[in-house]
Amino acid sequence: MGKGTLEVLLVDAKGLADTDFLAGKIDPYVTIQYRSQESKSSVKREGGRNPVWNETFKFMVNTSDSQHKLVFKLMDHDTFSRDDYIGEATINVTDLVAIGMEKGYLEQHPSKHSVVLADKSYSGEIRVGLSFRASKD
Repeated sequence: MGKGTLEVLLVDAKGLADTDFLAGKIDPYVTIQYRSQESKSSVKREGGRNPVWNETFKFMVNTSDSQHKLVFKLMDHDTFSRDDYIGEATINVTDLVAIGMEKGYLEQHPSKHSVVLADKSYSGEIRVGLSFRASKD
């Protein structure tokens, strides 16, 4: 089996649930997890319900793993209390990795993914672009 690099472009979010006492003043950020690897976006101070990040993250992929998924956990940064959970989105990238491995490279242009709470209720959406590049070694 092979290896490669999964690149994630976190574009923006829309219509996020407001978790703050002062409506519209949320400071959202996103943690992105792929297997045991985790990255964190910048905190958008007063980014509100429609923050824009345009940040790129890279994850190392071992194609011998059978399932490939990214988990995006959206949080509201709070200075004087614990950060609030806004919701999360899960993206299955198994096909992207498989086809990217076969072709050497595959890109998915930014698309929308629902952000949901634990009970699967809608909590907004994020826009994410993905690409996978197979390693040459």
